[in-house]
Amino acid sequence: MLQWLTLFLCAIVIVSGAPECHYFTKLPITDTFIGTNVEVKLLLYMNKNSECASLINATHISPLDVKKKTIFLIHGYRPFGSPPNWLNKLIKTLLNVDDINLIIVDWNRGATTINYSTAVTNTKKVAEILKPVIDSILGNGGSLDLIHMIGVSLGAHISGFVGSMFGGKIGRITGLDPAGPLFRAKKEDDRLDPKDALLVEVLHTDIDALGYRDYLGHIDYYANGGTDQPGCPATILSGKKYMVCDHQRSVYLYINSMNSSCNIINYPCASYAEFLDARCTQRDSTYPIFGYHLDKWTNHSSVMRFPNKVFFQTSSQEPYCMYYYLLDIIPWNKNARKGYITIELEDGNGLKVKSKDNHSAKTFEPFREVTLLVSVDQDLKNITGISLKYSSARVVEHKLTLGILRFKLRSLSYPDRPPLCRYDVALQRDEEVKVQPFECRVQEM
Repeated sequence: MLQWLTLFLCAIVIVSGAPECHYFTKLPITDTFIGTNVEVKLLLYMNKNSECASLINATHISPLDVKKKTIFLIHGYRPFGSPPNWLNKLIKTLLNVDDINLIIVDWNRGATTINYSTAVTNTKKVAEILKPVIDSILGNGGSLDLIHMIGVSLGAHISGFVGSMFGGKIGRITGLDPAGPLFRAKKEDDRLDPKDALLVEVLHTDIDALGYRDYLGHIDYYANGGTDQPGCPATILSGKKYMVCDHQRSVYLYINSMNSSCNIINYPCASYAEFLDARCTQRDSTYPIFGYHLDKWTNHSSVMRFPNKVFFQTSSQEPYCMYYYLLDIIPWNKNARKGYITIELEDGNGLKVKSKDNHSAKTFEPFREVTLLVSVDQDLKNITGISLKYSSARVVEHKLTLGILRFKLRSLSYPDRPPLCRYDVALQRDEEVKVQPFECRVQEM
């Protein structure tokens, strides 16, 4: 009997000594209609407790290592009170790639309401709660340049409010598709802006609905032009996914940037249309790759001279990689043609990839070179076949619609790869022609 009692008491001691794990707030659907008052819960994750969050506040930050980078991850509007579906994946990925203090700013009480404008009003209240927490970090030997705030939707503007309270001296703010509704006409003090941190980067994925259209940072990334994201539903028949997919894609692109097999290259341009028209495809070393590892880019100070818009494309699914080429065409027709060219690439193993439909109708004038942007979702290291199909933009046109004196395919993603050429190709309307390219002669380079 004494032996069993001893074991029982030992078990109590062991259980009582185990750390208590804390979790993101889950609220019932009734709170959507009743509404919730602002209450912020700060969940601290570190490499040593990646599966079990501890609670901290302004007077209790002892579990946090102030000498390490501290990331505040701030969610947005939660109309139905559920945790974000991307939360666990983002926590796990961040802790896998970096040795950090990760603080999840759980303001579900305040973000959960049917009245979106109430949640917007609550954003500044959340920022006021976060300020003394950062003050405490600084008072215990931390520094502002080690603070990185990642804000999703409304969370991006909360990050801006916090940064403004510290005179823009916070190290970095990442805005993931900052909320647009009720912010589009706001002045800088009432939204995220470039003065809120030493580096403000913003990713736009839903500028025509839930996101913010104009630039908000030192560098603003517009994925696929910032509107319709590949792989997201095209009609409202898909329900909730149609409403949120483009908006949430910002988070998944950012997660993917942490350990992707490819780097997303950006191209500065006045507009997405100009980018698709191959007018902004010069590789510029002053522009970084997109994503979490931007802080490892040694020349990032040049980004902060003035706001920049940069563009890139993605595929429809992870890892969202796209590979770019430029196709230079010299037509030889007697008369000008106007239309579209579809491109398909093939490697020695028979793998085929078709280019995205990037460009508007082109005018092909005799002996005047035209350049098309070619983007594919797989990297073909050894291209052995190129298929071209010409479609006219005119209703009536001769059957033999486009003659090509020479075309040249240049890799933008890997500029060291030799260009591929082909001469004397005749494209009949709406008929695919496959040719075998070869490395361009020196004078064609």
